[in-house]
Amino acid sequence: MARMGRKAEATTLTTGRRSNLRRGFTLVELVLVMLILSVILALAVPVLRGFLLGRREANAVAQLLSLAQFARNEAVSAGNTCRLNLDGSARMYWLSVKEDTEFRDLKTEFGRRFELPDDFEARWAPGAGTTRTYADFFSDGHVESGTIELTSKSGARYELGCRSETEPFVVLKSESK
Repeated sequence: MARMGRKAEATTLTTGRRSNLRRGFTLVELVLVMLILSVILALAVPVLRGFLLGRREANAVAQLLSLAQFARNEAVSAGNTCRLNLDGSARMYWLSVKEDTEFRDLKTEFGRRFELPDDFEARWAPGAGTTRTYADFFSDGHVESGTIELTSKSGARYELGCRSETEPFVVLKSESK
């Protein structure tokens, strides 16, 4: 049997050839890879941060619109008046349904309290001559008109509402900075 040198060699089963048993990376190679990854992440984080903030804004707007659409559908299908409530100071919104003479929280997932993202402010700008902080959706499909104004700290501003009492809630105006 021949004496092996510093490197251990073994015969592989599939090829019958000798190969080095020493495999892996050196510390220098690992540090170099970590350095390259750190530079790439440092360049990507500002871009991703802006993307995520934009997504949070878009998600908040979409969620409010979806809740308004659900309120309209629920009012028509159940024959009850549904209310979209907005508490701007608490940055919360939720649905309630009229039972007898009082409005009570909807007993579904959509009846829970939804919170706006931290960098958002919301206020209800009701129609002329009224100070409501809600929109009622009636069983015949119409809604009391008004506008929800959403403003983010990044300067983006959205107005949600309906153009007429028979149309669904939509984004009426969108401004970004």
